[in-house]
Amino acid sequence: MTAAISMTEAAASHVKRQLEQRGRGLGIRLGVRTSGCSGMAYVLEFVDDLQPEDQQFEYFGANVIIDPKSLAYLDGTELDFVKEGLNEGFRFNNPNVTSECGCGESFNVG
Repeated sequence: MTAAISMTEAAASHVKRQLEQRGRGLGIRLGVRTSGCSGMAYVLEFVDDLQPEDQQFEYFGANVIIDPKSLAYLDGTELDFVKEGLNEGFRFNNPNVTSECGCGESFNVG
């Protein structure tokens, strides 16, 4: 199976650090939910237990887990972690996005 998503080394390092500080976890779940002014929003959460339908991808020693429903919206997405001045956070480079809201919190796919 071809990997549907990818994660940069910076994102993987951040995930591993967060899991170490937390003291447990298999990885991070990347999903989508209906929300915001453009229709969809990204959701990130720690994963302690895999569900049978979960897809798991490993990059640079860190796991990202995606449920099949979210995978349809995330296929081809690159998860990155960036620091810009005093701000830092995940950046989603999703080729499926056709529009985003002005605040950058939600997106739409066509």
